[in-house]
Order: sequence, then structure tokens, then C-alpha cells
Amino acid sequence: MTHIYSCHLTLLEPVFFSSQEISSYYQTAPLIGNYALAYALGLCHTPYFNDGTIHYRQHLQAVNEQGIYVTPATLNAAPCFTLAQFNAQPDAYWYAMANNVIVTRPDGAWTVKRGSKWYAVRSDKDRGKAIGVENRPQHGRIRFLSIGNEATFYIVSREACQPPSYIRLGKFMSKARVTAVSVPHTEIEGTAVSIPFLLNPVDLSPATQLVTFDLVNVPPTPLVKNGVVNGRFYQLDKTTYLPVGMRFGVDSLAQE
Repeated sequence: MTHIYSCHLTLLEPVFFSSQEISSYYQTAPLIGNYALAYALGLCHTPYFNDGTIHYRQHLQAVNEQGIYVTPATLNAAPCFTLAQFNAQPDAYWYAMANNVIVTRPDGAWTVKRGSKWYAVRSDKDRGKAIGVENRPQHGRIRFLSIGNEATFYIVSREACQPPSYIRLGKFMSKARVTAVSVPHTEIEGTAVSIPFLLNPVDLSPATQLVTFDLVNVPPTPLVKNGVVNGRFYQLDKTTYLPVGMRFGVDSLAQE
């Protein structure tokens, strides 16, 4: 038996995802992606230490095996944003400007410049370790989704489940409240069905046909909204439809 939950999401702290980067301006798109929601809801977990490896295929395939799917979250009204500045430059007693890197003294060491490079040296006999270029922003502006933004997403589950009441979202693990309500539904066949909220197109079943849509180009995968869709649907009420057979479409991703 399929269980469907309508989930109301309320942001209790400013939320940041780096959806678009323009020079030193880092913007959050007015949405929450379904990959982020799957992790936030505790359906899959990242390693405590992140070496940069992406585990979407491994983690989300396990969610597919549980028979659970989460849609992206669509804002219920016009988005509100908060703009802030950040400065990640070191606030040390001593530092030096090098080529694309700010040099500081590590604890228990000192720094030596040879030619154009700086080295961290820990003893008189130590040749030192070269201080390399850091590919991370030193300063800039961030556009957050503000406190109080509200959104809706859906959970489709093979078994009954109880989503957590509070979750953490985004780069800074910002707090959000989730209110989930189980909704009755019927399964129908439909043509040219209008779905205004966000969908992940790679998650749709092969039997579902997207006729027209608005593309929302965000990482890690583009989303669509205002879709006109053919196929089979769960009808939740007179105007709300969910395509049948959605699952995280990560099978084609390279194995980590």
C-alpha cells in the first residue's frame, strides 16, 4: 500500500545553498532540492569526514530500496531573502599575501619564503611543506532564504512512516520545522495534467511524459515546474496530482 504525506516546511533560521555563484556573490535559489531533503529527513547519511567524494548513487539507491521518495520543496508564496557579507580571511597576528593564498603560521611551525613559494617549517632540518593554493572564497556576499519562508513537499512511501518534526538544512545546518499530514489518494490515468510545483525530471518513470515545463537550472540536478504531464497519477484532491512511479534517478550515475 502506498502512503503519501503532505509536508509543510517552515524555515526557523536563514538557509543557504550555493545555487548560483556570480563572482563573489553566492545565491540561494527559492526552493529546497529533494536530494537535500532526503539527507535532512534522515533517509540517508553522509560520512562524518567528507573527502569530497559524492555518494548520491550509493545513498539514494538505498532510499529507493526502502520504497521511499521525496519531492523537491516548493515555496508557498513569494520568497523572502536575507543578504549578508562574509570574510573568511585569517585573523592571525601574522599573515602574508601570496599567489592566490593567504599564508599564516601553523601551530608549532614557522614560515619561510623561497622564490615565489612559502613553506611551513617545523625544525631547522626540515625542508618544509609547501603552502598550496586554496580554492575557496575568502570574502563575498551570501543570499539566504529568510526565516519564515514556508514550502510544501511530498513523501511517497511503501510503508507508513513518521517524518521528523525538525530538520537541519543547507551549508550552515539551519533549523526548519516539518509538519506532515497523511493524505488520501486515488490512482488515475491522465493527459495534459497541470502540476505547478517542482519535480525532478530524472526521477520520473519512463511511462511519464513531460509535455511542457519551466526549467529551473540548479545543482546537483535541474528541476522543472509548471509542468504539463501525461501518464498515471496519484490524485490527492481536485487540483493536486503526483506522478506515479517516481524514484531517485541515480542509477545512471558513475559508481563511487
